Amino acid sequence: MTQEARFVTVDHAWSGAWSGRSVVRVSGDIDLLGPPRAVHDGLPHLPGTLLAPFTDSHVHLGLIDPLALASGGIARVDDLGWDPDTASLWPEHGRLDPRWPEVRVAGGLLCPPAGYPSRAGWAPDTAAVVVTDAASARREVERMRDLGAAFVKISLNSDVGPVFDDVTLRAIVDAANEHLLVPVAHVQGVGQAIRALAAGVARFAHTPFSERLDDELVERLAARTSWISTLDIHGHGRGGAAHDIAVANLARFRAAGGHVLYGTDLGNGDLPVGVNARELRALQRAGLDLGLLLHALTAGAQLGGAGESGRGTSRATWIPTPPPRPDDPGAAADWLATATVITPDTLLEKTS
Repeated sequence: MTQEARFVTVDHAWSGAWSGRSVVRVSGDIDLLGPPRAVHDGLPHLPGTLLAPFTDSHVHLGLIDPLALASGGIARVDDLGWDPDTASLWPEHGRLDPRWPEVRVAGGLLCPPAGYPSRAGWAPDTAAVVVTDAASARREVERMRDLGAAFVKISLNSDVGPVFDDVTLRAIVDAANEHLLVPVAHVQGVGQAIRALAAGVARFAHTPFSERLDDELVERLAARTSWISTLDIHGHGRGGAAHDIAVANLARFRAAGGHVLYGTDLGNGDLPVGVNARELRALQRAGLDLGLLLHALTAGAQLGGAGESGRGTSRATWIPTPPPRPDDPGAAADWLATATVITPDTLLEKTS
């Protein structure tokens, strides 16, 4: 890892907002410092656009090659369900190996007996963590915490099996909040979105697609939850009823001020390993412009001391061309899909 601080300039940068030509400090991290001054004349230069690290907020690393993500522009991932013991190792991989993304995990998917995904074929049997009552809810949430989870993944899928009763569901959410873990629910089936809201679920793993939510419920959800997009899983850009319902729900959620996160459910079907232009175009259909797409993609990450860590980032996103013109919104998705991940060492290599 690079230790001695070096300085370079970039043509364009995005870290919560746009800036033009900027100075970047490169050491063990990448820090965006601001516009250049005369003393910066002659610094090495990185062409194109440097951006805060892109995050896919819904992946299943056990179904993909994590080493393929960097070339596709994804620097950070949130794994939302796998064998808990296996998943517990992934954050350390991300810390030690710059070829990996940074990783946060949920561990297993908490479900009732015979509930989803206990009979699904896409995950190992151990990914389904059975919770029978409030006592076991607390016990399993604490087990996920002890394994290093950042989230508690809650299965609330009435389309394929039983779901939690209200008491047990609330017990899971309360235990997650007590241990500072984000309760994330797979919400599927008519009536499940309002149940998740009533229980205090903070994040939906998918944009609701089972029913068109009424406007009053959407406004309440916009005030209290964030939604991970996952629009492209519904026919992979070809439309269809579930896709259209999801886009319509997300458009109203966004218009009501709801917080949208880019996520693909990567590993579910034939999805590109990296930034998914189809997902971005679906988000555009829901009303997100380039700025909102970037907020969804970066999930709050920044370059420099304003980030949640108080310092720079060990990975950033780089696109070798300037951003598209504001009068060409159709170019945004394809431009973003040309992103790659850049680390302090690879940034210096590109400017040497």
